[in-house]
Amino acid sequence: MSSQSHTPSPTAPAVASLTLSPATSVSGSVHLPGSKSLSIRALLLAALCQGETTLSGVLDSDDTRVMIAGLRQLGVTIERENVSDVGEPSNTYRVGGGGFKNATADIFVGNSGLSIRTLAAALAASKGKFRLHGVPRMHERPIADLADSLSAVGAHIHYEQTEGYPPLLIAGRDFEQVIPTIRVKGNASSQYLTGLLQIAPLLAKEQDIVIAVDGDLISKPYVDMTVQLMAQFGVVVARDASQYATFTIGQGSVYQSPKTLAVEGDASSASYFLAAGAIGGHSLTVRGAGKNSLQGDVHFATFLQSIGVPVDWQAQSITVHGRTGARYGKALPAFDQDFNHIPDAAMTAAIVALFTDGRCVLRNIASWRVKETDRLAAMAAELRKVGAVVEEGADWLAVTPPSAFKTASIHTYDDHRMAMCFSLLRLSGIAITIEDPACVNKTFPDFYKILDSVVTV
Repeated sequence: MSSQSHTPSPTAPAVASLTLSPATSVSGSVHLPGSKSLSIRALLLAALCQGETTLSGVLDSDDTRVMIAGLRQLGVTIERENVSDVGEPSNTYRVGGGGFKNATADIFVGNSGLSIRTLAAALAASKGKFRLHGVPRMHERPIADLADSLSAVGAHIHYEQTEGYPPLLIAGRDFEQVIPTIRVKGNASSQYLTGLLQIAPLLAKEQDIVIAVDGDLISKPYVDMTVQLMAQFGVVVARDASQYATFTIGQGSVYQSPKTLAVEGDASSASYFLAAGAIGGHSLTVRGAGKNSLQGDVHFATFLQSIGVPVDWQAQSITVHGRTGARYGKALPAFDQDFNHIPDAAMTAAIVALFTDGRCVLRNIASWRVKETDRLAAMAAELRKVGAVVEEGADWLAVTPPSAFKTASIHTYDDHRMAMCFSLLRLSGIAITIEDPACVNKTFPDFYKILDSVVTV
């Protein structure tokens, strides 16, 4: 029943490698960096709202830097406080609202899918002529579903190179009259819907705006995050009874600054440490995200609970107790689960599968194909290197743990999550080499330093 695809080609040659020595256990606590997903959304809403907003806890990474640079090119005032109260670079920014001031900009978005998708929507609803482009891999990531939705309500979007893919040339406009219902496909990326939701108040001057989702929506928790964040900026989104088929933004809705907003710790990044605690034997706490989090990826901890890992939930922290894990000579139980709701954290679950007692299946993860790399093919290739038996389908991955782990050099495909996931293999008792380790700068520049702080070698 397996269906295997080709191994993706590297997007760039590795410039360095990092060998992580074997670790026997993990313990302690980790203070998470700010959420990438929330940081990028909050930066854009702060730019579009009325009034100045002070954002604290903003992630400092490649993805947030390209978003900040792009907003500045559009005339948004963004000032970073010089230092924090402990003398380190501050992650607090003051963002002047009022929308975009400049009518032309050529914006580089790197490989930040959320940045290009939300900016494309915002620029389509703004007067001017704009260009969005990124690294070569960005130009292989589809955006036609979003562009089609925007074009249907009068936006003018041109594909500079390949139809359906960036770079994009956008002739934006200030919509005076707009079709009251905007349709978007839901099965490729929830970020398309996020982009449309965030600009809906700009279109709701004369009438309600309804966004209708065609097909099943993937990654629903990310849409929940968008809606809840919009509410903090004063815009209420009404939903249909099913919650995810239609979204209505009322006529006259306007973003208003909340004055201050603290960005939560990154729940996707938390998954690496929660997994390390589960397989490493001792208790480990992540701080900055917990049961009150807006982020769906906190439910990676729910997944761990489902396979028998003890988890303690607090408002802004999660603690795992790995007493059933590898250090105690007992493998975790195999699993067969749908990961559509947490596709990024699901990559970490594929690593957990290596420490179980049988064949594990991760289902409904087709969105992996259009991420920073083809993650289904990449994960399959690298898991085999360490001795796993791997089956790969169009939207699923099956992993059977190795009888004995093999030391390996892991290619990361310029994908930060590949590097962070496979770094956990040091807990298998082998050394593991990570090629192009600096790719973690996309979302978590201090990842290796923080991992070292909680492992016992």
